[in-house]
Amino acid sequence: MSFEKAKKYLKEYGLEKNVMEFKVSSATVEDAAIAVGCKEEEIAKTLSFIVDDKPILIVVAGDCKIDNTKYKAEFHKKAKMIPFSDVENLIGHSVGGVCPFGIKEGVTVYLDDSLKRFDTIYPACGSQNSAVKLTIEELEKASNYEKWIDVCKQI
Repeated sequence: MSFEKAKKYLKEYGLEKNVMEFKVSSATVEDAAIAVGCKEEEIAKTLSFIVDDKPILIVVAGDCKIDNTKYKAEFHKKAKMIPFSDVENLIGHSVGGVCPFGIKEGVTVYLDDSLKRFDTIYPACGSQNSAVKLTIEELEKASNYEKWIDVCKQI
């Protein structure tokens, strides 16, 4: 259901041809890179947080993690990830398939600067066995992002 919702959403932007569905898991960065056939850093992982009692998504490069000091400077609070059991209810996609496409109303999307070094990236597409191949410009267009931020460090 979530996969179909994300795919339908991407169709509005003419990007449905870029959607990939796999017979294997793509739920982790490592699994996704194997399924897609790319480097782990080219996987765009979408992290979900609560800020001021509202859900947000931050799309980051696969070889990065949140830098707590940078996060606090951006959002003026400590990073608080959405509990695993609440992600699907608050975002509209379950863990392993979270992406900024076809999400619930009121979820703000941010793109992390860690993605800017790539021409092409591969976010999930609503399920634990999917991805979508996008340029940074296509990601910007289809994610309806709020702004670019710098809240990550390389692992």
